[in-house]
Amino acid sequence: MQKVLGVFVALLAIWFLIALLGPSGDAEPARAWKSSAECMDCHSEIYAEWQDSQHSKSWTNPLVRERSGDFANQDCIDCHAPRPVFITGIAERVLPRSTQRNEGVDCLACHQLPNHPDGTPGGVAGGVRNSEAPCRPEERRELVRPDFCAGCHNQHKTVDQWRASEFATGIDKEDCLDCHMPWVNPEDKATRHRSHAFPGGNATYMLERAISLTGEARDGVWYATVTNIGAGHSFPTDERSRTADVFWRPLSEDEGAPWNHLHRIRSPYRDEVDVPDTLLLSGEARELAITSESEGAGTAVSSDTPIEVALYYRRTPIWEDLAHPGANRGAVQVARVELKP
Repeated sequence: MQKVLGVFVALLAIWFLIALLGPSGDAEPARAWKSSAECMDCHSEIYAEWQDSQHSKSWTNPLVRERSGDFANQDCIDCHAPRPVFITGIAERVLPRSTQRNEGVDCLACHQLPNHPDGTPGGVAGGVRNSEAPCRPEERRELVRPDFCAGCHNQHKTVDQWRASEFATGIDKEDCLDCHMPWVNPEDKATRHRSHAFPGGNATYMLERAISLTGEARDGVWYATVTNIGAGHSFPTDERSRTADVFWRPLSEDEGAPWNHLHRIRSPYRDEVDVPDTLLLSGEARELAITSESEGAGTAVSSDTPIEVALYYRRTPIWEDLAHPGANRGAVQVARVELKP
C-alpha cells in the first residue's frame, strides 16, 4: 500500500511541475481583437487580398453610398458593416455594428468568436486549430459552408438559388467557396489558403464564364439565346441594383453606332411592384426574338440583315445612355456575337 501511495505522490508531483513550468498554451485568455489591421502582420498576403476585395470596400464604395443614399437606407448597413456572423448566428440575418464601419465586411465579421460565459474574449475561428499562433485560431468547419454566407448573401436569395441549382444537387457539387474563394498556392502546404479577394460580379472574367450568347436565323428572322452556363445561382444575383441588358445593332465598322435595347435581366426592389423579375436561373437558356423595340415589341429583324448582339452588365439599373451602353459608367461588355446571313 505504501508503495502504491509513493507512486501516486510522485506522479502528482510531476504533474504539478508540468502545470507550473510547462507552456501555458490555451490557459492564457484570448486577446480581444478590434480591427482587421491587427491581422496584417501575420497574414499579410490574405490581408492584401481582402484589401482589394469588395468586402473591404463595402462601406466606402462610392456606388454603394450613392445607391443607399449615403446609407440613409439603414437596412443596407447590416450587410455592409456587419457584426461577426458567429455572434449574430449562422444563416441568420446579420446585424449592423457601430465601430470600424470603414473596414466594411472585415476579418472579424467572419472570424471573431463570441465571448466566453465569463466575459473573456472568445478568440477567432480558422481552418485549423493552432495554439501557437498569436490569435490561437479554433478550427470551425462552419466557415466553409454556404450557410455561413447566407446571413448577408441570402437577403436576395442567392444561397437559395444555389441550393436549387445543379451546383448543389448534381454529381459534381460546387459551392460558394469553389468559385468565390478558390485555393491559392494549393500545392504548398505552408502557404496554401483560400483567396480572400472574393471575385464575383466585380471581376470581368467571372462574368464572362457565367454567360454564353449565341444566335441563329429561323423563319427569316434573327433570334439570340443567352444562357447561364457558369453561375451556381441566378444571373445577376445579390444586390438588386445589378442588371444585365441585351442590345443589338446592324453590323458595321462604326464603333460609335447606336445600339437598340432588347432585353433586361434583373430582380426589382420590393417597392418596384410593376417591374418583372427576369433573373436568369442557373442553367437557364432564354431565347430572345430580335425586334426593333425592347422586350419583343416592334417588328422582327430580318435575317437578311447582318447584326451584332451584346450583353452588358452594370451595378446600377439606371442607364444614362441606352443607345451607347459601353459609355455608361461601370458598364462591362460580357458577351458579343455577330450574326450574318
